Amino acid sequence: MSSFRPGRFVGILVGTVVILGIGVYGPATLLGPLPAVTTTTVTPAASAAAPTPPALSAHGASAIAVLAVTTSDASGTTSNGTTGSSSASTDSTSTAVPAPIAVAGTAEALPMASIAKVVTALVVLDAKPIVAGETGPIVTLTAADFQSYLDYDKVGARSVAVFADEQWTELELLQALLLGSSNNHADSVARWAFGSVDAYVVAANAWLADNGLTGTAVVDATGLHDASAGTATDLAHLAGLAATNPVVSAMLSSPASALADRRGVENTTSYLPEEGVTGISRSYTDAAGICFLFTAEVSDGASSFTFSGAFIGEPTYDALTADLTALMASARAGVGPLPVLAAGDAYATFKSAWGDEATAVVGVSRTRYGWQAAAPEAATVTLKSFTTARKGANVGQVQLTVTGEKLSAALKLDGGIADPGPGWRLLHPIVMITALFRQ
Repeated sequence: MSSFRPGRFVGILVGTVVILGIGVYGPATLLGPLPAVTTTTVTPAASAAAPTPPALSAHGASAIAVLAVTTSDASGTTSNGTTGSSSASTDSTSTAVPAPIAVAGTAEALPMASIAKVVTALVVLDAKPIVAGETGPIVTLTAADFQSYLDYDKVGARSVAVFADEQWTELELLQALLLGSSNNHADSVARWAFGSVDAYVVAANAWLADNGLTGTAVVDATGLHDASAGTATDLAHLAGLAATNPVVSAMLSSPASALADRRGVENTTSYLPEEGVTGISRSYTDAAGICFLFTAEVSDGASSFTFSGAFIGEPTYDALTADLTALMASARAGVGPLPVLAAGDAYATFKSAWGDEATAVVGVSRTRYGWQAAAPEAATVTLKSFTTARKGANVGQVQLTVTGEKLSAALKLDGGIADPGPGWRLLHPIVMITALFRQ
């Protein structure tokens, strides 16, 4: 007859627990996942130069926007940061206007004088394109065109003489319009392209909306009407659209010979070229004051930075001269190579449960030639979760926005975080089992 033996039972129980414990403990510690490293984000020491804000006008309204950045290296010339094409959108979605570098003065739309003629030129070219290097179709002027010339000449508004039945090419009409700021040519080319000035106004306002210039509207082709008005931000972008149009840019690059075979047209656009400024439109009305649309360039020989701008409501030409000179001085001080993401800059530190430490650093420098007009935005850091990794492993990414452009760089480990080995695993069962249950 058998009898219950408590000692034997306890021994069997203990043995079972030990066997099961070893069966679970060993695999859990030796083969189980390690705990993820502890991550701490850090901010590297500021490496960018102190911001140099653009010096804009204290009068009316003004704005500047990035047009192009060109850098030269051993592989050639690369360009980025352009405003885009002057062609109207083919769908109903408006194109967003890029953020300007800087804006000053009122945000309201102001009368824009002959800047409206730049709108006229771009809208006509959108409807009646000219192949670069060609002159476009022949346009026979009418009695209405001759009468427009007489009417504008009578009241002292800027005009260029025409006669009924004269033949001008489309390019010549646009040259008289933009370079000579001819009011009668504005009406003539609008009537030719759209049938009437009223039909042109409808098309022009649709074009403005399609190109994201929602703060700007026209009621005529000349800008003599006070209701043809625009915001400085819109008009700085308009300058970029004009400068990147191949027909307009070619016209501005050789204004002296624009109408060599026609009656003389005084170039009204040029102003302070010695400062690196290329005028697109320069005009005055009592309501608008002096208005100037332009592009400007700063270069160090290897790289160049081009921006577009608009000054509206300048009280005098002396004020315009002083304001443009100050702007260009601030551009020369502010434009240069920007150490945006420097190799070796640390953005995070890692520490493992077994004591290994490493830092996430920028692997390859990212620099930009540009205008540091304001302090850069805080960086966004995205990190991977890991337990072990070799030196140089990609463990995340840092991204920030500089001068309106998003830049990113991979983050690399500056040292390795290795497996701690079986000894550490066996001596830290709680840590290992906790890591197992977190999977």
